[in-house]
Amino acid sequence: MKIMDYDVVVAGAGLAGLACACSLTRTSVALVARELPPALPADGIFDSRVYAISPGNVAHLERLGVWQRLPEAARTPVYGMRVHGDDGRSVLDFDAYEAGVSALAWIVEDSRLQAVLFELASARPEVSMHMPVELDRFDADAKGVNIALGDGRRLGARLLVGADGAGSRVRDQAGMSVTASDYGQIGVVANFRIARPHRGVACQWFQGGPVLALLPLPGDAVSMVWSLPDVEARALLAQPGERVEEAVFNATFGALGRLELIGTPRGFPLRRLQVPHPVSMRVALVGDAAHVVHPLAGQGMNLGLQDVRSLADILSRREPGRDPGDGALLRRYARTRAEDTLAMDAMVDGLFRMFGGSGIARVLRNPVLAIANRMPIFKSLMVRQAMS
Repeated sequence: MKIMDYDVVVAGAGLAGLACACSLTRTSVALVARELPPALPADGIFDSRVYAISPGNVAHLERLGVWQRLPEAARTPVYGMRVHGDDGRSVLDFDAYEAGVSALAWIVEDSRLQAVLFELASARPEVSMHMPVELDRFDADAKGVNIALGDGRRLGARLLVGADGAGSRVRDQAGMSVTASDYGQIGVVANFRIARPHRGVACQWFQGGPVLALLPLPGDAVSMVWSLPDVEARALLAQPGERVEEAVFNATFGALGRLELIGTPRGFPLRRLQVPHPVSMRVALVGDAAHVVHPLAGQGMNLGLQDVRSLADILSRREPGRDPGDGALLRRYARTRAEDTLAMDAMVDGLFRMFGGSGIARVLRNPVLAIANRMPIFKSLMVRQAMS
């Protein structure tokens, strides 16, 4: 069977994979995925998974022509964030005006962003779509990557990008080492109509282990992510809607008034995953294939889009005729991403340990939160880290 040749094959058509296909220039790309992007939710129903997209990533999506194609009503700006300690008094506030920006982030539904990226990727003449089909196996050597698809077709490439999620087959077949641990929590996600306006402010409550966040959605709605111990999460997911509404109302001290559940809550297990060396011969990882962090800071998708930006920038600046799978380019990508990825992982895991731990952590966490709220320089540094 004839081998179809490309500069780059991207495995995975989630946000990271689609963004990668749209970002690569001067490059022929094949996008391989076992599933098509999800269908858009019905009118009046919000996607159960949303992301807080940082200004830096918004700027990149604008350059790609993605952001402009999203309806304005589907991009909810976050003007402020209020973080509550578990003593009911300690608070840490972040404000876009104080940070000198129009918004700290923008909340976007997963399916709507995927739909626009898929449309743009499909329209690019440099991109060939292969889906739904499984990437079965591949072999990489000094000359290139030979990829076998589940339907018998074969692809050749200079570089294979693994954007196929936390359970990445590309990563596993490449033999990359992984450090993974289970937080013992399930992230319960749900959307609600609210009685009081959110005014573009995201709220978060640390609860001595569990963490509950309410993110603003268009109009009078919010999206919830509640990280709960496994047993508590399963019990909550088994409750009727009115009991879920009551539980969230009580946990948030009625901050947004009475809540009306939209759709059905979902749960997903929370893990921490690190790949110390996210490149190997002619293979590079982006997104959840390379790192997974706790959702308490809302930075998982931002890290993945930063991976894409970095890889695309390095490949776009390569000399004419230089192989995109060149080992020096891939090592440069790994070095470029190492510091930011490790810093974010350490910060998020440190916050989880501090607000979920006992002993000295339990004594210090609320005073630290209150002190930090009175330190503009510290708050500015945190905002800057999260806005890239």
